[in-house]
Amino acid sequence: MARLFGQWGVFFRGFVEHPRMVGSIIPSSRYTIRKMLAPVDWNECRLFVEYGPGVGTFCGPVLDRLRRDGALVVIDTNPLFIEYLQKTITDSRFTAVHGSAADVQQIIRDLGHQEADYVLSGLPFSTLPEGVGPAIAQATHTVLRPGGAFLVYQFSAKARDYMAKHFSRIDNGFEFWNILPCQLFWGWKDRPSETV
Repeated sequence: MARLFGQWGVFFRGFVEHPRMVGSIIPSSRYTIRKMLAPVDWNECRLFVEYGPGVGTFCGPVLDRLRRDGALVVIDTNPLFIEYLQKTITDSRFTAVHGSAADVQQIIRDLGHQEADYVLSGLPFSTLPEGVGPAIAQATHTVLRPGGAFLVYQFSAKARDYMAKHFSRIDNGFEFWNILPCQLFWGWKDRPSETV
């Protein structure tokens, strides 16, 4: 299927094989990508992490904006997507890891990083196995630097419930020009002076 339909074939196959772990049958629109990435301070971003990259819809736009000495690490439980990304993205700043987002701290440490500036997720929090969503939200808060953000796009508000336990500031948005229209959340990790 990948040979016949390229990126779309790989994405569709991934959805059919793991529908509860893939957020949508259609990759995100350029409008969603632009709005989701708008708050990122690219001059300060040294490590950008993405959970559930699928076929890399966000990877190109992130790499286009990322500083030359920055790094993009993507994590997915689907080996089909990881294999596809490793074959199609040759940028030296890019690393695709087969693993769980809940293990993000160990994954980035194994790659020589201590903390992330931004973490992006399109994982379908409403359909993840019980306990996985809260574990991911907690791990993400831990791995972010103070002032960093957890960027989440979803069709439901379930992710916000998990985020609210760890992020005191969550900005909300909505993107109509997406199939399906989606909710956008930016959870900001407090800086030390903001927690006093």
